[in-house]
Amino acid sequence: MDIVQITQIAQSLNGKFERTCPICKFRGYFKAYGSPPRWDARCPVCRSLERHRLLYLAIQSDFPLEPDGRLLHFAPEPATTRFVRPAVAEYLTADISGHHVDYTINIERINLPDSSFDAIICSHVLEHVDDRSALSEMYRVLRPKGVLYLMTPVIDGWETTYEHKHARGALERELHFGQNDHLRYYGRDLRDRILSAGFLLDEYTASGEACVTYSLWRGERIFVCRKG
Repeated sequence: MDIVQITQIAQSLNGKFERTCPICKFRGYFKAYGSPPRWDARCPVCRSLERHRLLYLAIQSDFPLEPDGRLLHFAPEPATTRFVRPAVAEYLTADISGHHVDYTINIERINLPDSSFDAIICSHVLEHVDDRSALSEMYRVLRPKGVLYLMTPVIDGWETTYEHKHARGALERELHFGQNDHLRYYGRDLRDRILSAGFLLDEYTASGEACVTYSLWRGERIFVCRKG
């Protein structure tokens, strides 16, 4: 790599193109984020990433929250809390760590009553856990017609989810799954896992123009899972 390439990469870390954040309405240059870095990924004002902005657009358009509803948010991120909390009557948070949340919960064994919530947000959690148990438990605690907003990395070019029984240590998981605390890379059969838990399934993804304007990950999906 020559000095010109190094300089171009360094400059891109602080933004390549002007973007708009639909959450906080900032217009300007987004920061790079991740390893390897994704250009224009993070809003410098509200610190939202692509997945936060996509969820905002979905909720604002095709899949709105119920204003009178009770919502449970797993592993809450401030950029999402910013727009979800004021949109519902009761906003509750949960995480296995117990840090700065309302409930200390293992998503594989949710110690809350059946039919407790009108909506659940579970963003980039499922790839870390026993997903079949987690989906079953989230279905249980949703009320009839309740909605699970689910996001997780998916490779739609793969028919089946990639799980490797020998990828147990941190380095092995990073090699196989791209991150040292991930357990799998989902393929198209994620949909079968969702349906097997009892959910009805819709999907939301942004248009090409929205991806450019709001700096979204092209083709990223939100799985909108409804309890019948």
